[in-house]
Amino acid sequence: MCCGASSDFLMTDRICMCSDVCLRGCSIGRSACQSCHVLLEDDTGAVIVQTAPGKVVTHRGGSITLPCRFHHEPENTDPARIRIKWTKVTDALQFDDVFVALGKQQRVFGSYRGRVFLEQEGPGDASVIIQNVTLEDYGRYECEVTNDMEDDTGFVNLDLEGVVFPYYPREGRYKLNYHQAEDACKHQDAILASHSQLHKAWLDGLDWCNAGWLDDGSVQYPISHPRDQCGRKDTPAGVRNYGYRHKESERYDAFCFTSKLNGKVYFLKRYKKTNYAEAMKACIRDGSVLAKVGQLYAAWKFQLLDRCEAGWLEDGSIRYPVVNPRTRCGGPHPGVRHLGFPDKKFRLYGVYCFRKNQEENADQVKKAKNSADGWKSSNSLLMTATGGGLKLTH
Repeated sequence: MCCGASSDFLMTDRICMCSDVCLRGCSIGRSACQSCHVLLEDDTGAVIVQTAPGKVVTHRGGSITLPCRFHHEPENTDPARIRIKWTKVTDALQFDDVFVALGKQQRVFGSYRGRVFLEQEGPGDASVIIQNVTLEDYGRYECEVTNDMEDDTGFVNLDLEGVVFPYYPREGRYKLNYHQAEDACKHQDAILASHSQLHKAWLDGLDWCNAGWLDDGSVQYPISHPRDQCGRKDTPAGVRNYGYRHKESERYDAFCFTSKLNGKVYFLKRYKKTNYAEAMKACIRDGSVLAKVGQLYAAWKFQLLDRCEAGWLEDGSIRYPVVNPRTRCGGPHPGVRHLGFPDKKFRLYGVYCFRKNQEENADQVKKAKNSADGWKSSNSLLMTATGGGLKLTH
């Protein structure tokens, strides 16, 4: 009986004969054929790779196993001749090396060093464990097992729990080319969102009228409530897609994605409101730093941070998080409210700080202090001697 036949017959890790073709690893019937490898009857030295269907899910800072098992013929093949290679799919036909093992020799590449290990749960296990998962680990991975000249591959999708948010800089909307959008998200403790992440955010209610870059170079925006001047009132809700745009010359906003925090965002209680420079200093004195936009969104999503007071963030914007909408608190829907980018010197607001977990906090505060000193220096008034007095210039 062959894959696709209408039957409740279930066959796993067995061989069925379909004319001159041999099928392995088939689940037939109600669960359908999830993984089916085809070999000619007289093939020798064959390798069969099986990976998990669907996706595996974790969060930033977590650990996750990317499952991959293999079977090789003949079964008494010297394990030292089996090569296991993991790569990350970065684009069509483009891959980044992650891990390779040949017998007992192993090598880990790039940012994965010290974080990726072979699971080694018995013969035929090619699974790897990724520790301290980062935002950049999100994506599609290929497991390749090679036995001399024969090889087979399987794919695993690594997903992250997180939140998508729209972003534009102080300069205004539609000011970012693709690379600037990448940098903007990175500076806000995030990465450019994928289409699947944006689609999930739309399913969760995200409604935004400005188009933004995604990680694949496309430009899209989610509409939950079509209206005039916003996705056209006579069209259905959905994610509008402008297609792939020129990464250098065209300019849009960005859709960023972030995940759980290795720390905590909080509203700093003070007797008076402050300007931007004083806000930076206040956080540093409290053993923390000004929160980034992505950190505030993560705190709203995962810490359920709810505060009806507007405060400075690291990019100079003013925002506040609302989990439980109420009268005089930013409208009827939960979300992170954005009040724009006011004058840093003269406008006074509260402040949102971010404190990393203790082992990483000291270095972060030191960097923030250097940044605050640099900002103060670059924005101070320059005093130039003229005649017998002083002339102040910006």
